[in-house]
Amino acid sequence: MEAKFIRNVLLKALALFVAANLIFVAWNPAPQKTGGIIDLLGRISAYNLLFPGRERFPFGENPAVSYNLSLYSLPAMFASHEIAGAAKAPDEYRVALVGDSSVWGTLLKPEQTLAGQLNAAQLATCGGRRLRAFNLGYPTLSLTKDLMVLDEVNRYHPDLIVWLTTLESFPRVNQLASPIVANNPGILSGLAARYKIQFDPNDPALARTDWWGRTLIGERRPLADLLRLQFYGVMWAATGIDQEYPTNYEPAQRSLTADVVYHGMQPPTLPAGSLAFDVLDAGMSAAGPTPVLLVNEPVLVSTGKNSDLRYNFFYPRWAYDQYRQLLAGYSQQKGWHYLDLWNLAPESEFTNTAIHLTPAGEALVTERLSAAILQQACR
Repeated sequence: MEAKFIRNVLLKALALFVAANLIFVAWNPAPQKTGGIIDLLGRISAYNLLFPGRERFPFGENPAVSYNLSLYSLPAMFASHEIAGAAKAPDEYRVALVGDSSVWGTLLKPEQTLAGQLNAAQLATCGGRRLRAFNLGYPTLSLTKDLMVLDEVNRYHPDLIVWLTTLESFPRVNQLASPIVANNPGILSGLAARYKIQFDPNDPALARTDWWGRTLIGERRPLADLLRLQFYGVMWAATGIDQEYPTNYEPAQRSLTADVVYHGMQPPTLPAGSLAFDVLDAGMSAAGPTPVLLVNEPVLVSTGKNSDLRYNFFYPRWAYDQYRQLLAGYSQQKGWHYLDLWNLAPESEFTNTAIHLTPAGEALVTERLSAAILQQACR
């Protein structure tokens, strides 16, 4: 009798488990690694309710120290951000800063980032509206990653989008390499169709998730990450810490290799179509009626070994110089507002990579951008 009872309990538990997974799949029809129910649940957040909204998107590899983690649901990222809980005041001029880890602020505290320093400056437009900047940067270098953010940002009513970028975000080979892009094939396919972007159809990032991947078991990691992000809100609220700040780090290279090949491309000319200007166009379209200020962000200009051949670890001189010419000419042709800050910061003001700035370096960018933003706001 006891064995029969245990058998019946196990059979019922198995039946309930199978039924729960079938219901979950029916509720989670989106054929993508994240999305569907994950994005639906991601919009439900304790941030901006029980905890203050984060000043930058969730990103981190050591949650025990940073009280942060990387996840792949854009709605969850936005829901945890302060922009989702900030009702726009009538006198507010809202600026959304979009870009890579230099905007997000690797090694910088929130108040030291570009957004933090712009807000600390307490700027006002000529019409008397107070400027408020929001940090919507996200680490990894890909215009397609930026496009995913730009496609969401207008629901938060920015008055201006400042899109900071660099050459390493442009190569075709980098477009789908960002984990947040690779883990959102459904969103990626939708963007490609909407904006007529041609991605490599054989790239794994465009692979559809099978039936099993949309069950409770298949989605267990994204579901766990959503819960973990909420739990880390307690420590974020108590400490304001959202990344690991190492005591020592490897500084960006100043002594460089003599290799001048750039992503397999040989000098003297970047091949036609090698840079994703179609994705740049798509980002501008995604911004809709909101004005965009496109910024070529500062990079380290080395004076060390082989600096006559390369500017830094990322860029041979020939490739970067051509990129600057192409971007300036393309922006002029399109009538975009464009600002080139490539050599604004001295070599000494870079930290662990050729695009990450010290607080003093960010202050230089803040000063130049403040003038450009106010000029745009007063038009």
